[in-house]
Amino acid sequence: MSTVNEKITSEIREKVRELLASGHVAAFLGYTSGSVPMVMQPLIIRTPEDADRLEWNSFCVLNLANYLPALLKSFEPPRRPGDPPPEGPLPKVGVLATGCWSRNMVIQVQENQVDRDRVVVVGISSRGMVDRKKVLAAVGHRDVTAVYEYDHSLKVSGPGYEREINRWDVVRDNCRTCVHPDPVIFDHMIGDLKGERDVADRFRQVEDIEVLAPEDRWSWFSTEIASCIRCYACRNACPLCYCPTCFVDDSRPQWVGKSIDKADTAIFHILRAYHCAGRCTDCGSCESACPMGIKMRILTRKLQKDVLELYGAEAGMDMQSPPPLSTYKMDDPQDFILTESIKGEEK
Repeated sequence: MSTVNEKITSEIREKVRELLASGHVAAFLGYTSGSVPMVMQPLIIRTPEDADRLEWNSFCVLNLANYLPALLKSFEPPRRPGDPPPEGPLPKVGVLATGCWSRNMVIQVQENQVDRDRVVVVGISSRGMVDRKKVLAAVGHRDVTAVYEYDHSLKVSGPGYEREINRWDVVRDNCRTCVHPDPVIFDHMIGDLKGERDVADRFRQVEDIEVLAPEDRWSWFSTEIASCIRCYACRNACPLCYCPTCFVDDSRPQWVGKSIDKADTAIFHILRAYHCAGRCTDCGSCESACPMGIKMRILTRKLQKDVLELYGAEAGMDMQSPPPLSTYKMDDPQDFILTESIKGEEK
Protein backbone atom coordinates (compact mmCIF):
# COMPACT_ATOMS: atom_id res chain seq x y z
CA MET A 1 0.00 0.00 0.00
CA SER A 2 1.37 3.41 -1.01
CA THR A 3 2.25 5.97 1.64
CA VAL A 4 0.96 9.54 1.55
CA ASN A 5 4.24 10.85 0.17
CA GLU A 6 4.45 8.15 -2.49
CA LYS A 7 0.99 9.15 -3.70
CA ILE A 8 1.97 12.82 -3.72
CA THR A 9 5.15 12.00 -5.65
CA SER A 10 3.14 10.09 -8.26
CA GLU A 11 0.66 12.95 -8.68
CA ILE A 12 3.45 15.54 -8.93
CA ARG A 13 5.18 13.56 -11.68
CA GLU A 14 1.95 13.15 -13.62
CA LYS A 15 1.05 16.86 -13.43
CA VAL A 16 4.57 18.08 -14.24
CA ARG A 17 4.84 15.68 -17.17
CA GLU A 18 1.59 17.12 -18.51
CA LEU A 19 2.72 20.74 -18.05
CA LEU A 20 6.03 20.17 -19.83
CA ALA A 21 4.60 18.03 -22.63
CA SER A 22 1.96 20.64 -23.43
CA GLY A 23 4.53 23.43 -23.47
CA HIS A 24 2.62 25.27 -20.77
CA VAL A 25 5.89 25.62 -18.82
CA ALA A 26 9.46 25.63 -20.09
CA ALA A 27 10.91 24.31 -16.84
CA PHE A 28 9.75 23.00 -13.50
CA LEU A 29 11.31 23.47 -10.06
CA GLY A 30 10.92 20.62 -7.59
CA TYR A 31 12.99 18.15 -5.54
CA THR A 32 15.03 15.02 -5.96
CA SER A 33 17.10 12.90 -3.58
CA GLY A 34 20.43 14.23 -2.41
CA SER A 35 23.66 12.29 -2.05
CA VAL A 36 23.03 11.39 1.61
CA PRO A 37 19.91 10.26 3.50
CA MET A 38 17.50 12.92 4.81
CA VAL A 39 18.74 15.54 2.33
CA MET A 40 16.59 16.56 -0.62
CA GLN A 41 17.97 18.90 -3.24
CA PRO A 42 16.17 21.34 -5.54
CA LEU A 43 15.88 20.13 -9.12
CA ILE A 44 15.03 21.98 -12.34
CA ILE A 45 13.71 19.79 -15.14
CA ARG A 46 12.96 20.81 -18.71
CA THR A 47 11.63 17.67 -20.42
CA PRO A 48 8.60 15.44 -19.68
CA GLU A 49 10.89 12.42 -19.40
CA ASP A 50 12.71 13.97 -16.45
CA ALA A 51 9.49 14.19 -14.43
CA ASP A 52 10.25 10.74 -13.01
CA ARG A 53 13.26 12.25 -11.22
CA LEU A 54 10.99 14.36 -9.01
CA GLU A 55 10.37 13.17 -5.46
CA TRP A 56 8.44 14.34 -2.41
CA ASN A 57 8.95 13.49 1.24
CA SER A 58 9.26 15.13 4.65
CA PHE A 59 12.85 16.25 4.05
CA CYS A 60 11.93 18.81 1.38
CA VAL A 61 12.91 21.72 3.61
CA LEU A 62 14.73 24.24 1.40
CA ASN A 63 12.30 26.93 0.25
CA LEU A 64 11.91 26.70 -3.54
CA ALA A 65 10.86 30.36 -3.69
CA ASN A 66 14.53 31.15 -3.15
CA TYR A 67 15.39 29.83 -6.62
CA LEU A 68 12.39 31.23 -8.49
CA PRO A 69 13.60 34.77 -9.44
CA ALA A 70 16.85 33.45 -10.93
CA LEU A 71 15.03 30.70 -12.84
CA LEU A 72 12.65 33.22 -14.41
CA LYS A 73 15.52 35.54 -15.36
CA SER A 74 17.33 32.66 -17.05
CA PHE A 75 14.64 32.74 -19.74
CA GLU A 76 14.98 36.49 -20.36
CA PRO A 77 17.38 38.05 -22.88
CA PRO A 78 20.42 39.73 -21.31
CA ARG A 79 19.99 43.42 -20.53
CA ARG A 80 21.90 46.10 -18.69
CA PRO A 81 20.69 47.90 -15.57
CA GLY A 82 18.19 50.54 -16.59
CA ASP A 83 17.21 48.81 -19.83
CA PRO A 84 13.45 48.34 -20.31
CA PRO A 85 12.01 44.88 -19.67
CA PRO A 86 11.77 42.62 -22.72
CA GLU A 87 8.67 42.88 -24.87
CA GLY A 88 6.36 40.05 -25.78
CA PRO A 89 5.41 36.90 -23.88
CA LEU A 90 8.16 35.12 -21.97
CA PRO A 91 8.29 31.41 -21.05
CA LYS A 92 6.52 30.28 -17.89
CA VAL A 93 8.05 28.08 -15.21
CA GLY A 94 6.38 25.74 -12.74
CA VAL A 95 7.15 25.34 -9.05
CA LEU A 96 5.95 23.36 -6.04
CA ALA A 97 4.59 25.37 -3.12
CA THR A 98 3.31 24.60 0.36
CA GLY A 99 1.81 27.24 2.65
CA CYS A 100 4.90 29.23 3.67
CA TRP A 101 6.63 28.92 0.29
CA SER A 102 3.57 30.25 -1.53
CA ARG A 103 3.43 33.17 0.90
CA ASN A 104 7.06 33.96 0.07
CA MET A 105 6.09 33.96 -3.60
CA VAL A 106 3.34 36.47 -2.81
CA ILE A 107 5.96 38.75 -1.20
CA GLN A 108 8.23 38.30 -4.23
CA VAL A 109 5.38 39.32 -6.56
CA GLN A 110 4.60 42.35 -4.40
CA GLU A 111 8.26 43.38 -4.40
CA ASN A 112 8.56 42.98 -8.20
CA GLN A 113 10.95 40.04 -8.04
CA VAL A 114 8.53 37.59 -9.67
CA ASP A 115 5.89 38.02 -12.37
CA ARG A 116 2.84 36.05 -11.20
CA ASP A 117 1.68 35.55 -14.80
CA ARG A 118 4.87 33.64 -15.58
CA VAL A 119 4.65 31.21 -12.66
CA VAL A 120 2.54 28.05 -12.58
CA VAL A 121 2.20 27.03 -8.95
CA VAL A 122 1.51 23.40 -8.07
CA GLY A 123 0.26 23.50 -4.51
CA ILE A 124 0.66 20.94 -1.73
CA SER A 125 -0.80 21.20 1.77
CA SER A 126 2.08 20.63 4.18
CA ARG A 127 1.97 17.86 6.78
CA GLY A 128 5.04 19.38 8.42
CA MET A 129 8.63 18.69 7.42
CA VAL A 130 11.10 16.63 9.43
CA ASP A 131 14.15 18.15 11.09
CA ARG A 132 17.21 16.11 10.10
CA LYS A 133 19.07 17.28 13.20
CA LYS A 134 16.29 15.98 15.47
CA VAL A 135 16.47 12.58 13.77
CA LEU A 136 20.22 12.42 14.29
CA ALA A 137 19.77 13.36 17.95
CA ALA A 138 17.12 10.64 18.35
CA VAL A 139 19.59 7.96 17.18
CA GLY A 140 22.47 9.27 19.29
CA HIS A 141 24.17 10.96 16.32
CA ARG A 142 25.11 7.60 14.85
CA ASP A 143 25.65 7.23 11.11
CA VAL A 144 22.38 7.03 9.17
CA THR A 145 22.59 5.07 5.93
CA ALA A 146 18.90 4.68 5.13
CA VAL A 147 15.55 6.22 6.06
CA TYR A 148 12.14 4.91 5.03
CA GLU A 149 9.16 7.12 5.72
CA TYR A 150 5.76 5.72 6.63
CA ASP A 151 2.74 7.97 7.08
CA HIS A 152 3.34 8.50 10.81
CA SER A 153 6.82 7.18 11.51
CA LEU A 154 10.36 6.91 10.16
CA LYS A 155 12.42 3.74 10.00
CA VAL A 156 16.03 4.82 10.45
CA SER A 157 18.93 2.41 10.03
CA GLY A 158 22.70 2.47 10.08
CA PRO A 159 25.68 0.25 10.98
CA GLY A 160 24.46 -2.19 13.64
CA TYR A 161 21.08 -0.64 14.39
CA GLU A 162 17.56 0.00 13.15
CA ARG A 163 15.03 2.22 14.87
CA GLU A 164 11.49 3.44 14.24
CA ILE A 165 10.76 7.04 15.27
CA ASN A 166 7.42 8.79 15.65
CA ARG A 167 7.29 11.30 12.83
CA TRP A 168 5.70 14.14 14.80
CA ASP A 169 8.44 13.91 17.44
CA VAL A 170 11.02 15.04 14.87
CA VAL A 171 8.98 17.59 12.91
CA ARG A 172 10.66 21.00 12.57
CA ASP A 173 9.84 23.64 15.17
CA ASN A 174 8.38 26.06 12.62
CA CYS A 175 6.11 23.35 11.20
CA ARG A 176 4.81 22.45 14.65
CA THR A 177 3.57 26.00 15.13
CA CYS A 178 2.37 26.59 11.55
CA VAL A 179 -1.29 27.60 11.25
CA HIS A 180 -1.32 28.04 7.45
CA PRO A 181 -0.30 24.71 5.84
CA ASP A 182 -2.25 25.36 2.61
CA PRO A 183 -0.77 27.28 -0.33
CA VAL A 184 -2.13 30.82 -0.58
CA ILE A 185 -1.74 30.87 -4.36
CA PHE A 186 -1.82 27.86 -6.68
CA ASP A 187 -2.85 26.93 -10.22
CA HIS A 188 -3.00 23.18 -9.64
CA MET A 189 -3.48 21.40 -6.32
CA ILE A 190 -2.01 18.05 -5.30
CA GLY A 191 -4.33 16.48 -2.73
CA ASP A 192 -6.86 18.37 -0.63
CA LEU A 193 -6.70 21.67 1.18
CA LYS A 194 -6.45 21.12 4.95
CA GLY A 195 -7.57 24.51 6.25
CA GLU A 196 -6.04 26.47 9.08
CA ARG A 197 -4.60 24.56 12.01
CA ASP A 198 -5.47 25.42 15.60
CA VAL A 199 -2.13 25.75 17.38
CA ALA A 200 -2.03 26.46 21.10
CA ASP A 201 0.86 28.58 22.38
CA ARG A 202 1.83 29.49 18.84
CA PHE A 203 4.60 31.87 19.96
CA ARG A 204 5.72 29.96 23.06
CA GLN A 205 9.42 30.00 22.11
CA VAL A 206 9.33 33.79 21.82
CA GLU A 207 7.24 34.30 24.95
CA ASP A 208 9.65 32.20 27.04
CA ILE A 209 12.38 34.72 26.20
CA GLU A 210 10.19 37.84 26.40
CA VAL A 211 9.52 37.26 30.10
CA LEU A 212 13.23 37.25 30.96
CA ALA A 213 14.98 40.30 32.38
CA PRO A 214 16.82 42.40 29.74
CA GLU A 215 20.24 41.14 30.83
CA ASP A 216 19.04 37.54 30.65
CA ARG A 217 17.60 38.09 27.16
CA TRP A 218 20.92 39.50 26.04
CA SER A 219 22.73 36.57 27.63
CA TRP A 220 20.48 34.16 25.70
CA PHE A 221 21.11 36.02 22.44
CA SER A 222 24.88 36.23 22.97
CA THR A 223 25.11 32.53 23.82
CA GLU A 224 22.94 31.51 20.86
CA ILE A 225 25.01 33.33 18.24
CA ALA A 226 28.41 32.62 19.84
CA SER A 227 29.09 29.72 17.47
CA CYS A 228 28.29 31.71 14.31
CA ILE A 229 31.05 31.41 11.70
CA ARG A 230 29.60 34.11 9.42
CA CYS A 231 29.14 31.70 6.52
CA TYR A 232 25.92 33.50 5.50
CA ALA A 233 24.13 30.22 4.80
CA CYS A 234 21.06 31.70 6.54
CA ARG A 235 21.08 34.69 4.21
CA ASN A 236 21.69 32.61 1.10
CA ALA A 237 18.85 30.21 1.91
CA CYS A 238 16.35 33.00 2.58
CA PRO A 239 13.87 33.65 -0.26
CA LEU A 240 13.62 37.29 0.86
CA CYS A 241 17.33 38.13 0.54
CA TYR A 242 17.69 39.42 -3.01
CA CYS A 243 19.27 42.84 -2.60
CA PRO A 244 21.87 43.39 -5.37
CA THR A 245 24.40 44.21 -2.64
CA CYS A 246 23.81 42.81 0.83
CA PHE A 247 24.44 45.15 3.75
CA VAL A 248 27.23 42.82 4.93
CA ASP A 249 29.03 43.29 1.60
CA ASP A 250 28.55 47.06 1.35
CA SER A 251 31.79 49.01 1.85
CA ARG A 252 30.58 52.58 1.28
CA PRO A 253 29.45 52.87 4.00
CA GLN A 254 30.48 49.70 5.80
CA TRP A 255 27.52 48.87 8.00
CA VAL A 256 29.06 45.90 9.75
CA GLY A 257 32.47 44.27 9.95
CA LYS A 258 33.10 40.86 8.42
CA SER A 259 34.89 39.39 11.43
CA ILE A 260 33.48 36.92 13.96
CA ASP A 261 33.91 39.54 16.66
CA LYS A 262 30.95 39.43 19.06
CA ALA A 263 29.75 42.91 18.10
CA ASP A 264 29.96 42.27 14.35
CA THR A 265 28.16 38.95 14.68
CA ALA A 266 25.41 40.45 16.84
CA ILE A 267 24.84 43.34 14.43
CA PHE A 268 24.64 40.94 11.48
CA HIS A 269 21.95 38.78 13.08
CA ILE A 270 19.93 41.74 14.37
CA LEU A 271 19.97 43.59 11.04
CA ARG A 272 19.22 40.44 9.04
CA ALA A 273 16.19 39.78 11.23
CA TYR A 274 14.91 43.36 10.91
CA HIS A 275 15.22 43.18 7.13
CA CYS A 276 12.67 40.35 7.30
CA ALA A 277 10.24 42.19 9.60
CA GLY A 278 6.72 41.98 8.19
CA ARG A 279 7.98 39.80 5.34
CA CYS A 280 9.10 36.56 6.99
CA THR A 281 6.73 33.58 6.65
CA ASP A 282 8.63 31.42 9.17
CA CYS A 283 9.64 28.87 6.53
CA GLY A 284 12.65 27.88 8.66
CA SER A 285 15.13 27.72 5.76
CA CYS A 286 17.65 29.81 7.69
CA GLU A 287 17.83 27.33 10.57
CA SER A 288 17.85 24.31 8.26
CA ALA A 289 20.83 25.74 6.37
CA CYS A 290 22.83 26.78 9.46
CA PRO A 291 25.76 24.38 9.96
CA MET A 292 26.10 25.45 13.61
CA GLY A 293 22.49 24.82 14.65
CA ILE A 294 21.82 28.43 15.70
CA LYS A 295 18.16 29.11 16.58
CA MET A 296 18.12 32.39 14.64
CA ARG A 297 14.50 31.80 13.63
CA ILE A 298 13.40 32.98 17.09
CA LEU A 299 14.53 36.52 16.16
CA THR A 300 12.34 36.68 13.04
CA ARG A 301 9.60 34.87 14.95
CA LYS A 302 9.61 37.66 17.54
CA LEU A 303 9.18 40.24 14.78
CA GLN A 304 6.46 38.13 13.19
CA LYS A 305 4.61 38.10 16.52
CA ASP A 306 4.98 41.88 16.93
CA VAL A 307 3.74 42.64 13.42
CA LEU A 308 0.72 40.40 13.99
CA GLU A 309 -0.10 42.04 17.31
CA LEU A 310 0.58 45.64 16.28
CA TYR A 311 -0.67 45.63 12.69
CA GLY A 312 -2.88 42.56 12.52
CA ALA A 313 -0.90 41.37 9.50
CA GLU A 314 0.80 38.14 8.45
CA ALA A 315 3.24 38.09 5.56
CA GLY A 316 2.05 36.87 2.17
CA MET A 317 -1.52 36.02 3.10
CA ASP A 318 -3.11 38.40 0.60
CA MET A 319 -1.72 39.47 -2.76
CA GLN A 320 -3.56 42.80 -2.45
CA SER A 321 -2.17 43.63 1.00
CA PRO A 322 1.49 44.73 0.85
CA PRO A 323 3.85 44.13 3.79
CA PRO A 324 2.84 46.55 6.58
CA LEU A 325 6.27 48.13 6.92
CA SER A 326 6.36 49.06 3.22
CA THR A 327 3.32 51.34 3.49
CA TYR A 328 2.10 54.19 5.64
CA LYS A 329 -1.44 55.27 6.47
CA MET A 330 -2.54 58.09 8.73
CA ASP A 331 -4.49 55.69 10.91
CA ASP A 332 -1.61 53.25 11.40
CA PRO A 333 -1.18 52.29 15.07
CA GLN A 334 1.81 54.15 16.44
CA ASP A 335 1.38 54.47 20.20
CA PHE A 336 4.00 51.75 20.61
CA ILE A 337 6.57 53.67 18.56
CA LEU A 338 7.10 56.71 20.76
CA THR A 339 6.15 57.49 24.32
CA GLU A 340 6.88 61.04 25.36
CA SER A 341 7.25 61.84 29.04
CA ILE A 342 6.24 65.34 30.08
CA LYS A 343 6.45 66.32 33.73
CA GLY A 344 6.41 62.70 34.81
CA GLU A 345 3.26 61.93 32.84
CA GLU A 346 3.17 59.65 29.82
CA LYS A 347 1.25 60.92 26.84
